[in-house]
Amino acid sequence: MQPLRASMVAEAPTLTSDGAKAQIGNGAFLNKALSGRAKSGPGVVSKSKLKIGIVGAGLAGMVAAMDLADAGHDVEIFELRPFVGGKVSSWLDKDGNHIEMGLHVFFGCYYNLFGIMERTGSFDLLRLKEHTHTFINNGGGIGALDFRFPIGAPVSGLQAFARTEQIGVSDKLANALRLGTSPIVRALVDFDGGMDMVRELDDITFTEWFTQLEGPFKGSARGSIDRMWDPIAYALGFIDCDHISARCMLTIFMLFAIRTEASVLRMLEGSPQTYLHDPILRYLDERGVKVNLRTAVRDIVHDTDASGKPTRVRGIVVGGNNELKEYDCVIAACDLPGIKKVLPESFRSSYKFFDNIYKLDCVPIATVQVRFDGWVTEMQDMEKMKDVSGDQSDGRGAGIDNLLYSADAEFSCFADMALTSPGEYYKKGEGSLIQAVFDSRAFERSEEQIVADCIKQLNDLFPSSKALKCTWSSVVKLGQSLYREAPGMDKYRPTQATPIDNFFLAGSYTYQDYIDSMEGATKSGLMVADEVIARAEELAAQARNAKPRKEAAGTAA
Repeated sequence: MQPLRASMVAEAPTLTSDGAKAQIGNGAFLNKALSGRAKSGPGVVSKSKLKIGIVGAGLAGMVAAMDLADAGHDVEIFELRPFVGGKVSSWLDKDGNHIEMGLHVFFGCYYNLFGIMERTGSFDLLRLKEHTHTFINNGGGIGALDFRFPIGAPVSGLQAFARTEQIGVSDKLANALRLGTSPIVRALVDFDGGMDMVRELDDITFTEWFTQLEGPFKGSARGSIDRMWDPIAYALGFIDCDHISARCMLTIFMLFAIRTEASVLRMLEGSPQTYLHDPILRYLDERGVKVNLRTAVRDIVHDTDASGKPTRVRGIVVGGNNELKEYDCVIAACDLPGIKKVLPESFRSSYKFFDNIYKLDCVPIATVQVRFDGWVTEMQDMEKMKDVSGDQSDGRGAGIDNLLYSADAEFSCFADMALTSPGEYYKKGEGSLIQAVFDSRAFERSEEQIVADCIKQLNDLFPSSKALKCTWSSVVKLGQSLYREAPGMDKYRPTQATPIDNFFLAGSYTYQDYIDSMEGATKSGLMVADEVIARAEELAAQARNAKPRKEAAGTAA
């Protein structure tokens, strides 16, 4: 089995807790028991009660707070925004429309997140979709990876690729050649060996890996990349196959090949705030966790040694009044741009571990919501397409109730939220609410132009939708969303434990053996909580033995 990857990063501390160790390494990918661990909580109460400050109220920070509160600790969270959720945030505009930062889909291999949702009572609020991944092409053509088959993985996946209408015979042959000689095949009989091969492919792009066997038939694999793999790559990381790490793509395909449920899709009944975050917030409130919104963290106060090297965190400076809040330990559960802003310069200059974080980059996206006076994805029945009469809630409207991909549009993935998540996105008397995620190709355009381009491209994909009118639209630009899963970047992802004993990291960009995602954020939150709990007595002793701030050899703010 591949040794824990923490050893690859300079100065990366060794994870000490069994719980955190269980989240990384080859065994973590197939470990359904992780769901039970997330559902039941840490299972221990620490002897010493720590005072813990968490910077960031995204999924990672909130999940960490759940476990730490259950382990008996005093936890407080600070969030810059007026709402929780991080990159999975949603909020109401002045007219009561639910606005989102992205399109959030729950894959069947989100074992940790599903466990958290069972723990908070929100798992049953997910809506299961048909086991297909559907591609919409210009002119209304539909291709699909249809995983519905009496026999599960890997047979269900093999037949899905063999039967798809999305690519032609020559492209299927190119697929068969490359995937048939890939680590995925080895993993079917030797999972550890296959995963080790996948990890070794982080330094090349998926295109470089996929085209290695073209030989004299140069360009023969391009059709498959352009028509099928690129839309999937954009959906995973908002970059194409020419720029995404082969490790990232093959990690997902490996899961799809081994676990039938991994490729199953679910979506929330409504907005993330109502159906994911509010249950977590209630859980935290019941356990006395205070969540401070609209509260910026200005600085991290820390002790230094005689040379000025940071040695121990004292607390954080928060709010407009620069109030000092002292803690026994601090968890920075920020996204990538957030951690780059909050880390003191002395951390970066003193430790290569922290400096490596600045080698990671983010990709920009624009999430567009466009509402129509009919059902955009209904292409068979014009009467149904225009019918918005009566009560068509609970997904009863016409069209495709699933996540959709396209090789012909600038949005990586999209869905009709009035169908997929009707609890809060369907409006009586109205039709589709298309939510689409544009990548960097469109990011610099004006919001008005992005909306116009979205409608134009939807009309190209669904020609009959030209008869419909847009009744409302919204654009949310996120200049720095997921970290860029480019080749060679995986080794720079930091562990949750840091060289400073009482300072920890969490967030989907941190290392947790999965891609930047809701599941990745959840895994990191559970891992950091396990690490803090495992070190609770040591951290408590350090806090007791720490000199008063004025007497400390060096303190920086």
